[in-house]
Amino acid sequence: MNTSGTISRPSTRDPQLRHLPKQDPIMSTSTTGTAARRQTLADVSPQNRTRDMQLMPESLARAHMETQLRAAESERRALRVVTARRLQRRAERASLRARRAIAMAVMQ
Repeated sequence: MNTSGTISRPSTRDPQLRHLPKQDPIMSTSTTGTAARRQTLADVSPQNRTRDMQLMPESLARAHMETQLRAAESERRALRVVTARRLQRRAERASLRARRAIAMAVMQ
């Protein structure tokens, strides 16, 4: 295979140069009769099907990585929230200690 890019991420934006999956010739309504159907089935290149099948693991891996990235980002956000709450509680305790110290200083 000497084509660049993949089916889901083509290297070009030009629709004429882009590989687009062909429609199934059995489902097409333009051909009627078994002879025409056999001819269209013979015209379909098996290379496209095998290429699609070979690129399936790539698209599955890409979807899996996207899911893992989303999960990792969500976990990082949750960790930041937990850290921020812990720091907020620590700051509130320090503020209360300072207020008590000021109150004790004023009362004496």
